[in-house]
Amino acid sequence: MKTINDPVVRQEIIRRINALPPDARPEWGHMTLYQMLKHCRLWEEMALGHKIYKRKLVSFLFGKLILKQVLKDEKPMMRGASTVAAMKITEPDGDIAAEKATWIALLESYAHATVPSVNHPFFGKMTREQMGQLAYKHIDHHLRQFRG
Repeated sequence: MKTINDPVVRQEIIRRINALPPDARPEWGHMTLYQMLKHCRLWEEMALGHKIYKRKLVSFLFGKLILKQVLKDEKPMMRGASTVAAMKITEPDGDIAAEKATWIALLESYAHATVPSVNHPFFGKMTREQMGQLAYKHIDHHLRQFRG
């Protein structure tokens, strides 16, 4: 399974991010390019253990079961998956170049990440390996959304 912890995979993801044109439009969903970039930056901050988001009751009931399904194979994430409210971006426009740069810097920091586990707001406690796989799937999902 691909993981953002793999330097080759990480560089391919960074190449795809850099290739996104500033006028990219989504194939599905309602996010603008700026909203997607900022959402992914916030997600990466959570995945690296820099931010913690509160879990809801439903996540304790179904989180581990759904995580197992998401990580069972290479299949891309489904369209329309829900997200944490704090990672939903409402402002439609902003500095695309700055968001790309910040996101890429966070991705590059996976090379030196030492946190053994992270608490995901829906899936709960995840190992670094699980988070690396989920991070790849999450990023790939949004880059596909914008044909990246």
